[in-house]
Amino acid sequence: MTHAEIAKKLVEFLGGKENVLSATHCATRLRLVIEDETKIKKEEIEKLDEVKGAFSTSGQFQVIFGTGTVNKVYAEFSKEVGLTSMDTTKHSEAAKKKMNPIARFARTLSNIFVPIIPAIVASGLLMGLLGMLNAFNIVGSDSALFILLDMFSSAAFIILPILIGISASKEFGGNPYLGAVIGGIMTHPALLNPWGLGQAEPEYLDFIGLPVALIGYQGTVIPILLAIYIMSFIEKRLRKVVPNAIDLLVTPFVTIILTGFIAILAIGPLGLFFGDLLTTILNFVYNYGGFIAGILFGGTYSLIVITGVHHSFHAIEAGLISAIGINYLLPIWSMANVAQGGAGLAVFFKARRTKTKEVALPSSLSAFLGITEPVIFGVNLKYRKPFIAALIGGAVGGGYVVFMNVAANAFGLTGIPMLAIVAPLGVSNIVHYLIGFVLALVTAFVLTLILGFKEETE
Repeated sequence: MTHAEIAKKLVEFLGGKENVLSATHCATRLRLVIEDETKIKKEEIEKLDEVKGAFSTSGQFQVIFGTGTVNKVYAEFSKEVGLTSMDTTKHSEAAKKKMNPIARFARTLSNIFVPIIPAIVASGLLMGLLGMLNAFNIVGSDSALFILLDMFSSAAFIILPILIGISASKEFGGNPYLGAVIGGIMTHPALLNPWGLGQAEPEYLDFIGLPVALIGYQGTVIPILLAIYIMSFIEKRLRKVVPNAIDLLVTPFVTIILTGFIAILAIGPLGLFFGDLLTTILNFVYNYGGFIAGILFGGTYSLIVITGVHHSFHAIEAGLISAIGINYLLPIWSMANVAQGGAGLAVFFKARRTKTKEVALPSSLSAFLGITEPVIFGVNLKYRKPFIAALIGGAVGGGYVVFMNVAANAFGLTGIPMLAIVAPLGVSNIVHYLIGFVLALVTAFVLTLILGFKEETE
């Protein structure tokens, strides 16, 4: 079938174009918001050429095609349903309306942090390069190269509130440039920069009888998220009452003044408190739970992926990096992802149907590169026992990396690509990450072969 023929059949099996409210796509999947999902003929969709699986989650019906193919199918699908100028923001809003409050909150955090990942990954890699130059005495800490690389590597974390301010403003419906200004206020040079300054004490101002600590929020997450939410709320309410003739003058001015005072006097300190509390709880579980915590988190992470809530963990990981300089959660998530790939690989070797093999191999390889949804929904969850084997593999790998204190210096990468943000923390860190990788993969692979699975007869 051509891509146009696949798109035409897909529209038919979805219940007609009037049943499709909106559509967009990611790297591997066509994401659809459907009016009435009872009209969908899921089994027929999964039989279509190029389709590697279909499932419903987080208010969307998603069809897995794989990298490259999904773009071509989406282009033809858009023509069939009349969505050639589809607005992804409208799609996101349509999807959210179908979610429960918890899923909606998780999706919001995901939408805020996913666009920031390239900046965090780049900074993590630069920190690794800087560390290696220093460790092997290639350059001195007072050299121009070292100083410049130090500036480059820490910049993203220092201005993190500004990056979050822009991204969160878009998500909350505010002006992203006003969001950047609020982020700038919270990282102003007049405020003590806690990033890398250890136990330095801030100065205090007396503001109408209230002591105000002149401390900045470089590298923090929760304070700026709360501030931007308030800012967007104020801005949207003002635009409803301020006349259009003076909107450009009044709305930004009042928004910045009000949000600035609220952020510095209340939101900032409150956000720091909750951020520190969350970090303390996680550190307690990690330090005292030990490998048991790794087994628990590694064994359940794939269950969380099914709900779509896992992207919200980026906020927690960013908070860890800003607070203690490392991310010990990501290696655990990576073990769970690798285990899913191992189980899918076993399905490829054990399966008899050509269709099953065609889906299992590429989706397993994508899991080793950090993209697990194709193998989870298209293979392992479909046959159940491979998914169970992957959960056990993730638990084994997760327990090991926690026991050996494996960590990363950024977030956003798992599987093989994660080596890039594991390497900066030392050779031992790399070795134990790779051992955990193999343990998770082999455990899931062998258990899948032992447990077996039942293929369709068609």
